[in-house]
Amino acid sequence: MEEVFLIKVLVIGAAGKVGRLIVEKIQQTDYTPVAMVRSKDQKEMFEKKGVTAVMGDLEKDFESAYADVDAVIFAAGSSKETGAEMTIIIDQEGAIKATDRAVHFGVQRFVMLSSMAADRPEAGDHSIKHYLFAKHRADEYLKKSGVPYTIIRPGPLTNGEGKGRVFLSEHVNGGESISREDVADVLVKALKHPKAENKSFDVVEGDTPVEDLFRH
Repeated sequence: MEEVFLIKVLVIGAAGKVGRLIVEKIQQTDYTPVAMVRSKDQKEMFEKKGVTAVMGDLEKDFESAYADVDAVIFAAGSSKETGAEMTIIIDQEGAIKATDRAVHFGVQRFVMLSSMAADRPEAGDHSIKHYLFAKHRADEYLKKSGVPYTIIRPGPLTNGEGKGRVFLSEHVNGGESISREDVADVLVKALKHPKAENKSFDVVEGDTPVEDLFRH
């Protein structure tokens, strides 16, 4: 597998806590972020920062957001307050629709923000089991789609400043946390590294510099 050439990266869920950090991280690279948002206020917020923003709603239509994009980072998600129904609509069906559109438009890489234990939802915390099963179904759908992918499953998220060092492995035992900033950094780093293609990883706080991920 060779390193792919990317220019425009569509960030689905760009207005969320992780999504905004992803956009900022992309701005520090050679890529161009395209923020998919649901409201005009969000669109104006990104445009004031010099970021191209497009309107799109996972509950409705968002096909036009894929125009001329090379890669997708899916970071959208429902909140604990919205209930199980919205988890299915956004985290599962929204991600599946996003994958279908990536297939249709020939996207070169799809990076999915998932959750630790989504690969084994039956063993997860009962209180979030519906969430883990939704993430699991979305992840499995992406794997079977034919779109080159990377799935990142972080541990519990914190709002602290990123440390720039993580532990990334196919499976991590335990509930270690990780900052949203470090997760955003890992998602962006996974965009084009050949050794990240068609792979799934758990990630928590650790000792490996994010810069060194996927190189060995």
